[in-house]
Amino acid sequence: MDRRERPIGVFDSGVGGLTVLRELRRQLPNERTLYLGDEARMPYGPRPPGEVLDFTREAIGWFARADCKLVVLACNTASAVALETVREESAVPVIGVVRPGAAAALSASASGSVGVLATEGTVRSGSYARALHDLDPLVRVRQVACPALVPLVEAGETRTPAAETAVRGYVAPLVTGDGAVDTLLLGCTHYPLLREVIERVAGPAVRVVDSAATTALAVREVLASHRLLRDAATGATHRVFATGPRERFRAVARTLFGEDLPEVEEATLA
Repeated sequence: MDRRERPIGVFDSGVGGLTVLRELRRQLPNERTLYLGDEARMPYGPRPPGEVLDFTREAIGWFARADCKLVVLACNTASAVALETVREESAVPVIGVVRPGAAAALSASASGSVGVLATEGTVRSGSYARALHDLDPLVRVRQVACPALVPLVEAGETRTPAAETAVRGYVAPLVTGDGAVDTLLLGCTHYPLLREVIERVAGPAVRVVDSAATTALAVREVLASHRLLRDAATGATHRVFATGPRERFRAVARTLFGEDLPEVEEATLA
């Protein structure tokens, strides 16, 4: 198959990476996509780094067998823990979401003070702090692990009192008092699905950014530089796979996005 015709793979531990998929489809409407959500083993955030690396390797192998031309690690934990290793090991180009997210946060911040909301694994890895300081050595970074948020999103409880209580507990300390940040970076692809409540708790003076748009832009630039952009306006197929209960995955995604997905197909990782 002509390499330009091959799909773009998008990997996440669950439904959160659909936020990146949606942006890819918006910015690159001619491209075919293949989404894989590892519902059976989510969340990745609390897992040991070695386990996250093993799971990510399995996913990259799955995409390679599906003949993808590029893979996006839409899972921030996988990007933080496994990106460098799987990129070295894989013949398929792999893009993560950490550096694009860091760039978006720095562009949004007026005072050079950024708060990062992320999973336990991402915070523990220090990947966002490194990426932010690589781009701006003077930036002030405060990170908060938010273990309650992914389960809320996966359960479709993004507009409930429980969601507001959890978000307030994580966000309020970052945006009040000495050292308050002016920008919040959503360091997990599940968190944009809580954006409404996060913005309400943070207040109008705080910018809230995520990596979806900048990651899609990075994908477009890589494909364009290697002349791998698909030209045809027709035949842009989109397939969605999940390792866990497919009907539950589809129901949660429909609730979150207000639109139907393609038929959710079953996938098995080692």
